[in-house]
Amino acid sequence: MDSKRIKEIMFALGADLCGIASIDRFDNAPKGYHPLDALPTCKSVISFGCRFPVGTLNCKSNIPYTRIRNSITSKMDAIVLDFCIEMEKNQIVCVPIPTNESQWDKNTNRWRSIVSQKHIAQAAGLGTIGRHSLLITPEFGSMVWLGAVLCEQNLEPDKMKEPLCNNCNLCVDICPVNALENPEIKQQSCWDFAFGDDEEEKVWRIACHKCRDICPYNLGSQNSILRKNN
Repeated sequence: MDSKRIKEIMFALGADLCGIASIDRFDNAPKGYHPLDALPTCKSVISFGCRFPVGTLNCKSNIPYTRIRNSITSKMDAIVLDFCIEMEKNQIVCVPIPTNESQWDKNTNRWRSIVSQKHIAQAAGLGTIGRHSLLITPEFGSMVWLGAVLCEQNLEPDKMKEPLCNNCNLCVDICPVNALENPEIKQQSCWDFAFGDDEEEKVWRIACHKCRDICPYNLGSQNSILRKNN
């Protein structure tokens, strides 16, 4: 099975973006979080993305953004599960990377996915990581959620994108907790402020996405007509 067919299957399952990276593009991955640490026989890594409704950025309530984020996570986990099963029907071994699951890395005091979704996406040519530590894609800006598959088959990789972020630092300046003042995001500061229980309603919410809101590239070409100036 070639790269073209791989993408056709992923798009048929509901992905909006799909790209492929060769295993040699992960030489700088942190120890313990390289694709080969999860699947020693991995030869290619497939990244896919699903667009996120931009209207949620303009909503005064944080409920729609939170609920859509939870729903799209479930959607993407279903896509990656169905994809891996389809690959096994063709005698190709694949391992799905959970869309939104992380573990504590005591060596760096950070939460990490098994393999970084955004670094996989960058290596697979979907987009580039911006100053706000989010992936920016030409089509949807940062309004895209990411999934990935580790694959035993050698596949033709996609060309990586040139940097899309111009380091305007608008995201740095607007962050309420200065989580972006250094090149490496202060992950815990960001998470403690942005994610948690609503004190009045006692439900978990995403309370901040200011860095995503203000980014000049937050919508991409597909959504640019929806940009609000207020």
